[in-house]
Amino acid sequence: MSEVLLDVQGLKKYFPTKRGLLHAVDDVTFTIEKGKTLGVVGESGCGKSTTGRAILRLLEPTGGSVLFEGEDVAKLNPSQLRHKRKEMQIIFQDPFSSLNPRKTVSQTIEEPLQLHHVIEDKTERMQKVLEVMETVGLAERYVNTYPHELDGGRRQRIGIARALALDPKFIVCDEPVSALDVSIQAQILNLMNDIQESHGLTYMFITHDLSVVNHFSDDIAVMYLGKLIEKAPSEVLFSNPVHPYTQALLSAIPIPKVGGPKKERILLKGEITSPINPKPVCRFANRCAYATDRCRSEEPQLKEIETGHFVSCFLTD
Repeated sequence: MSEVLLDVQGLKKYFPTKRGLLHAVDDVTFTIEKGKTLGVVGESGCGKSTTGRAILRLLEPTGGSVLFEGEDVAKLNPSQLRHKRKEMQIIFQDPFSSLNPRKTVSQTIEEPLQLHHVIEDKTERMQKVLEVMETVGLAERYVNTYPHELDGGRRQRIGIARALALDPKFIVCDEPVSALDVSIQAQILNLMNDIQESHGLTYMFITHDLSVVNHFSDDIAVMYLGKLIEKAPSEVLFSNPVHPYTQALLSAIPIPKVGGPKKERILLKGEITSPINPKPVCRFANRCAYATDRCRSEEPQLKEIETGHFVSCFLTD
């Protein structure tokens, strides 16, 4: 049996607004095994990125626990958290705004090594920078280049190199290819796959592109308005989606095929429930074709319907 690296239990992140508390992440629970990839999908604003940042404590969680190798990250003091950050890194969505325009490629990759005092000798540190650059496919000639002089694909390689510099065990990939051209996306995904195999990395891969997540993830978690509504192994989720929202998401994937029968598209109608002070009911009920009175008066809980397949829906009863 594989070893669990990350165990998230009841994670919550609320933001205060003038109208009340916005439940960005609400009672999210999942595990990620060592060396595996969990893909997290859903519409914009469903809480995917906030979940990733709350796990790393880039945003302070409102509640819940985040056990990394059995240690609760949410309870670490600033000094302990700083030390733990070496093992938990993030690749940001925008490869331009996440880089300091005043720092060269080598300075950007070198910075975490300096901050964490990993390699004190400047010559050794530069050697490490060159090694990481080679790993991510950045030629040595770019050492003194600035981000604005490079294209999106190379900028994202800098972001990946910066995350790899400290030899982490776990990386949150926050839509790392969404800002790139399709041809560059494939290169970056293949690169991340190769690095995962060679370094034994564990990924949490956040994306809104289901066709990408299918090929890249071992397990997929579907989020809707801050809630985790379905989680299953990748092939199971695509062959047997149970939650009506998951079914609608999968029906929207374009199939590049000319002729033959067209796949029926499930169109969602109805108002999206407000995430501010939500009632304890099914948040998808207003847009669900199968909603009953029970859905509008009671909140479904995430439960295992078969090995490794979790769903939060009364249809499973």
